[in-house]
Amino acid sequence: MRSNDEGERIGGGYPLGQLAKAFVTAVSHEDAATRERADERLRRWEQVLVGMSSGMLTIGPRTPVAGLPAWVTPEVVRGGFATGAVAAGGPLRPHEIDAARRAKVAPHRRALFAYYLTERGLAELNGLLNTGRYRVDVPEEAALPTVAWLLRNGDRLAALTLLDALEPFADQLRFAPRPSDSATPEPSVVWRETVQEVRDAVSRRRPNDRVEAMREALAVWNPFGDELLSLWLGTIEDGLVGSRTSAAWLERGAALLTRYRVLAASHTRCSKHRNPKENIAILRSALEEVVAGHPLEPRRLGLLQSAVDSMVERRGRPGSEPHRNLRARQASDASQPTYHAIAQIVAARLGSVPQDAGVKSVDTLIKAVTEEESRQTGVPVASRVPRCIQLVVQRALAAPVEDLIDHALIPSGEVLARLVPQIAAATTADVYPDDALRSLMAQNYRAFRNRRSLLLLNLEHQVQVEELPWVQAVASHSRMNESTLQNSSTALIRLSELALQAFPATILPNPLIRELDALAREARLELPFVEELAADIFMGTFSAKFLQAAKLAADLLEGTIYARYYGIDYQAIRLIKDVAKQRRFFARSSSAFADLCVARAGARAAGWSVAANGMVIEQSQILTTHNLATLVKPIGISPAPGWPDLARRSFEVVCKLVSRVHNNPRPLTTIKDAAYAWRQMVFFLALTSGGDQTHFIDWAQKQSNGQADHAAKRLEPVIAGLSRVIAGDALDGDGVMGPSRPFLGWAVGGHWMQPRKVETTN
Repeated sequence: MRSNDEGERIGGGYPLGQLAKAFVTAVSHEDAATRERADERLRRWEQVLVGMSSGMLTIGPRTPVAGLPAWVTPEVVRGGFATGAVAAGGPLRPHEIDAARRAKVAPHRRALFAYYLTERGLAELNGLLNTGRYRVDVPEEAALPTVAWLLRNGDRLAALTLLDALEPFADQLRFAPRPSDSATPEPSVVWRETVQEVRDAVSRRRPNDRVEAMREALAVWNPFGDELLSLWLGTIEDGLVGSRTSAAWLERGAALLTRYRVLAASHTRCSKHRNPKENIAILRSALEEVVAGHPLEPRRLGLLQSAVDSMVERRGRPGSEPHRNLRARQASDASQPTYHAIAQIVAARLGSVPQDAGVKSVDTLIKAVTEEESRQTGVPVASRVPRCIQLVVQRALAAPVEDLIDHALIPSGEVLARLVPQIAAATTADVYPDDALRSLMAQNYRAFRNRRSLLLLNLEHQVQVEELPWVQAVASHSRMNESTLQNSSTALIRLSELALQAFPATILPNPLIRELDALAREARLELPFVEELAADIFMGTFSAKFLQAAKLAADLLEGTIYARYYGIDYQAIRLIKDVAKQRRFFARSSSAFADLCVARAGARAAGWSVAANGMVIEQSQILTTHNLATLVKPIGISPAPGWPDLARRSFEVVCKLVSRVHNNPRPLTTIKDAAYAWRQMVFFLALTSGGDQTHFIDWAQKQSNGQADHAAKRLEPVIAGLSRVIAGDALDGDGVMGPSRPFLGWAVGGHWMQPRKVETTN
């Protein structure tokens, strides 16, 4: 089922498209920082194309860069394309230059490599191991500390074997860690971003042009407009503006115009004084005419009269009490410190704490401006840090993951997945009895999990942490026992339940699936965790673990409303025997399972297109429950809120997503997410009692009736179909919607839930 479109993607069409996007942004975006980031993307995509054309890069295998083994961490850009560069390469980092200076060696990586193998260099590495004051940013940086640990523990053979693997790349890669001012944080806490990352984000905050223009209007142009108005009010006779002037008046007018030119040259953000339709511009241009000795034409005199009358009517005469009160409030608003100014104060505070981890409390970082800070910056004492800046700082809060979820600091499953390596690292490193080695391997694991996935073909799998030479070198020093197995199993259950409790309507993201799979393997559980496949590069085959996952689902769901709703014959799935049962069944494929998914997707999914691929992939997710059955059946999770609660919260998300379909020019992603949330909901309902299911339908219908008409009309057939299944009926399996069809997310030629006259391809 491989397509010409996929060949174009792998052959250069996709990189060319990304290159073009980066180029357009780099040359046309108004923001300098955005242009700079686009320049960097442009450079990387150029590397991809040059590498592909020269033969240095091959897209699809686990070793995309010629001459580099799979364990070397490649630089990977969007879509899984390697650039040819390596994460541990590039120019020497500041800490490497410092190390070369201390060691009195040439500032080259091979010289540093040789230094760290000397008695002095090994002592330095052992000092880092003993104190924990180092950071492994990329996995390769754990290699030389591993050598030092092996040598001090008498395993000379393993150390020499590891050095043989490292030595060919000593010129190119960093094999030593970055020293740190603080020890490795305790494993029980996690943080979304390090202090350094948050500090960079806060420091990048720039003045808001619109806000600054408003402040300028309040502080400069409104008071100047008041002076113009007062001047013209002095010319009124019998209610008519401009009836009388004098030499003194003309002199005052000329001085006012001179000051206007000075103000206009130095205050350029607000432009209303230049808009001929604005009152201040009308008063000013009329004054210029009169001061120049030109009588006002009737039209201009009428505009002047109207402007003066409307200004007095709206705000009162300058000097009157209402007018004074208004201008006092506006002056107070204009004197408030800018978010940019306060952001710089917060950035300075962030700079005073350790940079490469989170912080246990953010209270001192987001408190009101102190007297000392006020003296240094001019920002008024006790000025509060705006909420938007507080939210950025809170991303550095270090706390148990449950606390971060409770404080809404983890907004999605994807964010949770980024934090999981911090938790899983400590668990997977428990197999090492030695404290220093356990800490080193935990840091190595966290760094490894930051490795971006490659675009792989032919069911090849991503590099695993146990393939790293330094991990292999200490394998004999690990000790698996009942306690470590239990720790891995406990962490697996904890993270699985956290994910479902926090985000019940979202399928598990691939990074989180990889972490759960790693924990399962640590617990000696061989479980078929399945990833979400990309529809644009789907090759029509499924690895055998998809069939295994579907068979697990059969044991849990046969005869339930889930099986009836989606029309699944689990007995037929059990009879599929085209994959031999063996330990590494994950690396093999099941053609019968793929054929079943294609058949269930229907005739409209025949041929190749992204939408057709999506329909087939969705059927695989339905049959396997996309890991939910695996979590419930073999692992035995039981989220605290209970399955009915998860079902209700999933339906609330469905309602929210369906409400966004109306007037949406590109609604198909929203529809897909709604269908996926619906599938999660049906699964949770399948684990509840019949009475709970009936009560749920009554509740869901009331919830639907409370939605806007356009959302309620779309939800009506979906709820009706589920109601029929709960009553004992079965639904047809194709993707055409109605009360007798399941709610699916993918469709060829447009989706029934899609608004008319919009784009109709997924």
